Amino acid sequence: MDSSIRNTRSQAVEDTDTSRRDFLLTAASMGVVGALPFMSMPAEAKGRKSRLQKVLDDSVAANRFPFVVGMTGKASGVTFAGASGDAAPGTPASPDTVFRIFSMTKAVGSTAAMILIDQGKMDFDTPVQDVLPEFADIQVLEGWDGDTPRMRAPRVKATARHLATHTSGLEYEFWRAETGEYLGKTKRPSILAGTKDALFYPMMTDPGTRWGYGPSIDWLGLMVEKISGQRIDAFLKANLFEPLGMNDTDVEVRPHMQSRLAGVKARGENGQFGDFPLAPPSNPEVYGMGHCLYSTPQDYMRFLRMFLNKGKLDGKRVMKQASVERMLMNHMGPLKFEKMVTAAPPITADCDPFPGTTKTHSFGFLRNEVDIPGRRRAGSQSWAGVLNTHYWFDMKSNVAGVIMTQTLPFVEPAYMAAYEEFERAAYS
Repeated sequence: MDSSIRNTRSQAVEDTDTSRRDFLLTAASMGVVGALPFMSMPAEAKGRKSRLQKVLDDSVAANRFPFVVGMTGKASGVTFAGASGDAAPGTPASPDTVFRIFSMTKAVGSTAAMILIDQGKMDFDTPVQDVLPEFADIQVLEGWDGDTPRMRAPRVKATARHLATHTSGLEYEFWRAETGEYLGKTKRPSILAGTKDALFYPMMTDPGTRWGYGPSIDWLGLMVEKISGQRIDAFLKANLFEPLGMNDTDVEVRPHMQSRLAGVKARGENGQFGDFPLAPPSNPEVYGMGHCLYSTPQDYMRFLRMFLNKGKLDGKRVMKQASVERMLMNHMGPLKFEKMVTAAPPITADCDPFPGTTKTHSFGFLRNEVDIPGRRRAGSQSWAGVLNTHYWFDMKSNVAGVIMTQTLPFVEPAYMAAYEEFERAAYS
């Protein structure tokens, strides 16, 4: 038997760690597959859960990734929790494995801004430079005079809405070669430097004219800090993590999380995975809301279920229902998501979810504008982190899902095939 199959983690395994034991008891109360041997469930539910687990097991056996955790849920609770493979040597993957979630942080940062909008302390169209005057220093890159960038002022002021929808003009070097050229020639730091100076990427286009993926949410997080008067980690703890019971989500790997931290792998030219040290900067000058968080699948599912419950979870409300509905609307007007063409193939493949379909952006999430047959419905929200941590939630179908590993390249075809199979099994 393949070693990855032998390492498959069942929720029935006894564990002396208190947090894991508590999760098992919670899972049992919600009917999670395999939580306890005496749990009974309808044959249809058993079949769906066995199909979900089979996707995870078969994908690890096929070397789509070295390990994986998958979960599904609905407003009332978790409906599946499974894992396969080892998250670190000798440590089976589990729903409480700690992941570097990178750009899954963006949804959390946008939600923080939405909480302030919900409280009337800012607005979707608040100009960024009205809150952060230094943002006015950012200009549009028009071209080059030798090695000297030719810059001009943007024609409109960027707003919080532009930041949250990635229409601010700021774009990452991984999908925009001109950004990488600018950073190289000007010797400016990349976003993972963790410094305030590293946030000053040039605009590639004027705000409000194009969807382009970049460090916008880092600036949105700074707006939250300035308006709230709290550092972003303190704001998140008080307004999201503690109310939602997200005890394993943080800007640093705390001592109680360390033993559960997954390893990172990158696929080599030979098709095999090797160790690849990559993590958000620890104790940086700025905690970037585009990438800084660590979390677990079970914690992130609680975050997603808060949206399925229209702003509350387990009786604790973090946003008004009307604010959730406003947040999840299309916030980019006539603009549409544009295919992200890689400028760094070892880091990422091209990214074009559901090619040929219309996709927009809400105030925090990629938004599908049409039904995907056998999968999510129109209006569903989703995104992912660069180490292939992915999620979606579908308000119409009352379904949320996460499927997470820690590998590069991002959205490589083998991973995306597993993601599709997992989602189809969730809706089967």
